[in-house]
Amino acid sequence: MNIIVCIKQVPATTEIKIDPATNTLVREGTESIVNPFDVYALEEAIRIKEEFGGKVTAITMGPPHAAEALKEAIAVGADDVILLSDRAFAGADTLATSHTLSKGIEKLGDFDLIICGKQTMDGDTAQVGPEIAEKLGVPIVTYVSQIKKIEDGHIQLQRMVEDGYEVVETEKPLVITVVKEINEPRVPSLRGMMRAKKAEIPVWTAKDINAEEEKIGLLGSPTQVVTIFVPEVSRKGERFEGEADKIVEQLIGKLKEDKVLN
Repeated sequence: MNIIVCIKQVPATTEIKIDPATNTLVREGTESIVNPFDVYALEEAIRIKEEFGGKVTAITMGPPHAAEALKEAIAVGADDVILLSDRAFAGADTLATSHTLSKGIEKLGDFDLIICGKQTMDGDTAQVGPEIAEKLGVPIVTYVSQIKKIEDGHIQLQRMVEDGYEVVETEKPLVITVVKEINEPRVPSLRGMMRAKKAEIPVWTAKDINAEEEKIGLLGSPTQVVTIFVPEVSRKGERFEGEADKIVEQLIGKLKEDKVLN
């Protein structure tokens, strides 16, 4: 099984800063972690490799310090990693991000399975996985909570839906997005951490993956943040005092006056 896991480095806090000039996240100086849902994706890939053999490759798009996320992937068992990093990738929306990742995946070559977390904690769109599948022209199954069976080129999956579960069977290759119910991520081993510490992270630029300039970064993003602001919240209150029955009478009168009650 040749498995590719798409991961992302995200801010470790909700106290994020925005660049007022570009309206994009300021990542420098902010502690970062591997996106939590991607940790489950990586764990599932490693479990499949342990059962069926093969290779796990983790890939991410980001600035140079995103290499730390890939070292975490190595520490828990990823065989290979790739960092897609280029100033031309900056400011990408989900469409531009998925284009960049899909071009990187195409350069990697044949695959059986691509696993993504269902969404990222900084964007919460859940769009990148499906967009990668569309660009690569392969099926996708989202919200996967269990891989039930893999045999004879087919894979049977259980996915979460609003009122329960669905069981889906499809052919490889395909893309899946996973939820946290799928497994319990492992703790890195000492050997894995030592391997990660020594690892040299390969970096691919836009030129390396033959990414079209008009489809990456801000230029390739049809959706852009025009402005970001904290909305003003104004609340007016009115205080009633006196005996309880009088207060109730005043309150009902006020509600009728404001047409809340008929």
